[in-house]
Amino acid sequence: MSATSAIEISGQLWVNREGCGYLGVGRIELLERIDEYGSITQAAKHIGMSYKTAWDAVVAMNNLADRPLMVRATGGKGGGGTYLTDYGKQVVVGYRLMEAEHRRFLARMEESMQNFDQINNLLKAISMKTSARNQFRGQVSYLEKGAVNSEVKVDLGEGLEIFAIVTNEAVVELGLALGKETIVLIKSSFVLLSPDNNLRISARNRLYGIVHEITPGAVNSEVKLELPGGRMLTAIITKEALHELGFTPGQHACALIKASHVILAVND
Repeated sequence: MSATSAIEISGQLWVNREGCGYLGVGRIELLERIDEYGSITQAAKHIGMSYKTAWDAVVAMNNLADRPLMVRATGGKGGGGTYLTDYGKQVVVGYRLMEAEHRRFLARMEESMQNFDQINNLLKAISMKTSARNQFRGQVSYLEKGAVNSEVKVDLGEGLEIFAIVTNEAVVELGLALGKETIVLIKSSFVLLSPDNNLRISARNRLYGIVHEITPGAVNSEVKLELPGGRMLTAIITKEALHELGFTPGQHACALIKASHVILAVND
């Protein structure tokens, strides 16, 4: 598939009850035609369904419904027939509303996927195995080459950005360039935490967030910092540091990371 081929996302909406198929587009259309013709036979014929299949579907729906969906009138001036109850009509309307929302959901997914390569790269990033606890996905927004090393800035979105110092050889091997999709890896032991947002330190990266969770340990403790956009940054600090800094959930904190401790990776 070429990079410019359009991705189409499709799917059908099924409503189940008690673990059994209850309502689908075919059954809803059958109900609509029954209400229109007043006859299961005519409804089945109109949508190209055998009478037995239609009758089995009617029985299954009525058995799973908490109230009757249809009533059968026999004889009389109108000659009898099968019609939807008021509840049956409500079920049809409710399903069509859900179906419309389902189509809008699929359309939004389709718009967000420009080509198969994006999906493939996303799956690779999710399945990638690494010992680094912190993994973020972004795009190279700045690249400055030096004599030996290069400074790379990766835009993570939500106002977050990470600076990394990598060798010029790594820049070539990874194919780093402006706009290149890149995965940022940061070991949790490389993350320094401070309750002081204005602390003066040589670490190039400063990420501000709120302490989300603390897991104390006998020697080290794990601290999860919630960053803008709901991302989580994990830091491993000593038990003594946790006590001295007095971190508690809900507290604002600053994560400090040296640019040389940031690892960059790509999928291709």
